[in-house]
Amino acid sequence: MRGLPWTLQGVWVDLFMHGRIIVAATILMMIAVLITGMQSVETPAESDDARVELGRHLFYDPLLSLDSTTSCASCHQQFSAFAHIDHALSHGVNGRIGKRNVPALQNLADQPTFMWDGAIENLDMQALSPLTGHDEMGETLPHILTKLKSSRAYPSMFFAAFGDSVISIPHVLEALGSFCATLVSVSSRYDRYMAGRDTLAMNEKRGLEVFRGKCASCHAEPLFTNNTFRSNGLPVDSALRDTGRIRITFDEADRYRFKVPSLRNVAVTHPYMHDGRFKRLRDVLGHYGTPSGHADHADPLVKTIGVLRDDQKKDIIAFLLTLTDDDFLRNPKFGDPRR
Repeated sequence: MRGLPWTLQGVWVDLFMHGRIIVAATILMMIAVLITGMQSVETPAESDDARVELGRHLFYDPLLSLDSTTSCASCHQQFSAFAHIDHALSHGVNGRIGKRNVPALQNLADQPTFMWDGAIENLDMQALSPLTGHDEMGETLPHILTKLKSSRAYPSMFFAAFGDSVISIPHVLEALGSFCATLVSVSSRYDRYMAGRDTLAMNEKRGLEVFRGKCASCHAEPLFTNNTFRSNGLPVDSALRDTGRIRITFDEADRYRFKVPSLRNVAVTHPYMHDGRFKRLRDVLGHYGTPSGHADHADPLVKTIGVLRDDQKKDIIAFLLTLTDDDFLRNPKFGDPRR
């Protein structure tokens, strides 16, 4: 869901801690609906170029963080499909460490929810969480506005994007959402193969066949996620004690459930799982392909995978490598505008 009819100016929502941003976000959306009514959702193709470009500048600007050292791109790195390569958990200001692995950012306009627990249901609103999160960028919205208004560059960019030079939090969020909506990955070898413009090797074809039989119930083509929430059957990390989506829904059925991530560009988004505990794809497949190691709360679909032989694991990995989209990982339109 994109394109809230933003009419509220200068909204102050410094309520991320303990999940309170979810309540604040819900209230803001309800107020916006009451004031203006929901309007048609703007697709990435319809986004104004200036708005997207403003969002790109904001995405890469550490000015948005508490100490002006950490940007969105500090954790969401283009060369790793906007994940945080080699870091199990997110890193924030003042050396703070988060509680979950940084998810990749791709094909976001096709996703109904965001975050590992689906806490946010609007792409524009999603940025509130990292911007104000204590363990992430740790900033307050009024201070963000103060810093942006003091900038020489941003007033003219906001004017180009929105028709006036007034800098507001709704416009900041909409610009960030507009940029993130353009992060589309659809040019992998798999995509060319499906379009009849490339071929797969025999082991890659075998891997695709096994994948479709064992994995596609959750990681459905072509996005390689069905955007549902499932328990992956991992033993609970005794330090993190992350109970998953139940923290949002308070529904006992959602205990230990996390969002099914897309496997596009999965070769470059390691480490894996919501807590980043696995560094290699073979470790991930080792977990799923060993039913005896699944926790009691494993989703029924996980339990149906059964034992994966070593040759099947190798073939699946060979196939997963075909999901890497080099054009996406190197597209200058998604890179740091200051370089």
